[in-house]
Amino acid sequence: MPRKKTDNQITIGKKIKKARTAKKMAYDQVANETGFSVDYLKEVESGKTTPPVGTLLQIARALEIDSGILLKNDETKAKSRVKAYTKRTDNYAYTTLTPGAENKHLKAFLVTIDPMQDHGGVGYQHEGEEFNYVLAGTVEVKIGDHANKLKTGDSLHFNSGITHNLRNVGKDEARLLVVIYGP
Repeated sequence: MPRKKTDNQITIGKKIKKARTAKKMAYDQVANETGFSVDYLKEVESGKTTPPVGTLLQIARALEIDSGILLKNDETKAKSRVKAYTKRTDNYAYTTLTPGAENKHLKAFLVTIDPMQDHGGVGYQHEGEEFNYVLAGTVEVKIGDHANKLKTGDSLHFNSGITHNLRNVGKDEARLLVVIYGP
């Protein structure tokens, strides 16, 4: 059964398509710059798939745009600047803590994962390094074949070029500070 599209999925996909077509970039070109298949990129643009933060960073970098543009909710006149940069998917939410950081190597996010849920259900892999600090809850960060169980106050720094996945293994919502460095 296909997943129901959310406003956030459609908005992100439309923004990616708009940026790609404005720069006259073919799917093949974006695929070669990101390593994602053309079919996957089409799913993202159509709103059938919501990409995780690492994927958004790779796509934004390939399109030479600020990743905050993809996360910002244009329709919301938010009271807080940070709130305008929050996206909600089926089982997690992420808020950029570094809006307007185009052409910067460092990006920070507040990630909230529902109880007993994966961050996105797929392995992520992006050039650079990643730092995770658990603000609340218990999570498992799997890097390659190695699983790291982290609880409130624990942190982990790793090579994000290795396939990794994040999931909440607790009965309460988990909140993390995730900092990504991309060369």
